[in-house]
Amino acid sequence: VQLQASGGGLVQAGDSLRLSCAASGGTFSSYVMAWFRQAPGKERAFVAAISRSGGSTYYADSVKGRFTISRDNAENTVTVYLQMNSLKPEDTAVYYCASRDLWRNIMKEREYDYWGKGTQVTVSS
Repeated sequence: VQLQASGGGLVQAGDSLRLSCAASGGTFSSYVMAWFRQAPGKERAFVAAISRSGGSTYYADSVKGRFTISRDNAENTVTVYLQMNSLKPEDTAVYYCASRDLWRNIMKEREYDYWGKGTQVTVSS
């Protein structure tokens, strides 16, 4: 089981960035996928989640209207995307993708079973 996040980088405020997370080694098409982030000196926080089919999504208030989560369920690999627009300096964080089985308590970090290594996003003012 592996989750691999990529796409981070250094951008300016107002720019856009798209993160990707490739999930393999399990039946991730049956899993809820999510993004969390951890800013310097802060706890890891929920960003967005998407249901198994992609029909339902949920966002933290801080990113609603700016970020879009989507997924591509291929036979052996699931790829989850986080399109981030109108980036702000406060979006600077390490972004992690995660997965769990049920569309329940999706904002709670401890409910997730699998985690990938993070990818750094830095937004300069």
